[in-house]
Amino acid sequence: MIRIYIMRHGEAGYSALSDFNRSLTAVGQQQCHLVGRWFKQQNIMIDLALISPYVRAQQTYAIVSEYIRVNKMENCPFLTPDSSAINLVNNINMLQLPDDSNMFLVSHLPLVGYLVNELCPHITPPMFSPADVACISLSSDSQGQLEWFHRPL
Repeated sequence: MIRIYIMRHGEAGYSALSDFNRSLTAVGQQQCHLVGRWFKQQNIMIDLALISPYVRAQQTYAIVSEYIRVNKMENCPFLTPDSSAINLVNNINMLQLPDDSNMFLVSHLPLVGYLVNELCPHITPPMFSPADVACISLSSDSQGQLEWFHRPL
């Protein structure tokens, strides 16, 4: 069973030249520190982190990763706000990660909600506020189960 931690980036400001360049606010940075500390308390270690290339997602990962061990990190263009959840699930399945792997994804609305819906079609996906995290266990037949949902503030 693979665990996938799906995180929406922390709160971001709106004063940027483009959506890509939006940065975390002070509150967003605090949210990410809270998530990182919480991950550390839960002894969460990450085998593979896939991060949106957008500035706010990169900043979110940089803060959270201060608190936990991450074996490998990749910037992923298929984690942007307008990406397809179906394509993302197909990409995850093609990775053929070993059982008991932990994957950490940092992305955006609406993709985080669509991804939970794609992995766990039997539930109503949670509403993601900034820096919220969903943990999904994924069986070998790609059936997902929402284990928990964490809201830092």
